[in-house]
Amino acid sequence: MTINGSDKSPKEWWSGLNKYQQSAVAALGCLEIVLTTATIRDLARRPSTQVRGPKALWWLASAVQPVGPMAYLAFGRSREQN
Repeated sequence: MTINGSDKSPKEWWSGLNKYQQSAVAALGCLEIVLTTATIRDLARRPSTQVRGPKALWWLASAVQPVGPMAYLAFGRSREQN
């Protein structure tokens, strides 16, 4: 397996990063997991009438990382009626 067209393995690539870069990659990975989890949870609980567009499309979009979950959370939900 190669990373960015080089002959480095993922382990070698990770070792080549400094502590701050490794921390940034780990933090962004955690953020991606949190956003995706929030998106999936919201889609499962929210009625279709409170979702802008087809729910099936947002389910598919949630798999497009990291843009899909951010797009759904920003634009896919309708304001709840009280």
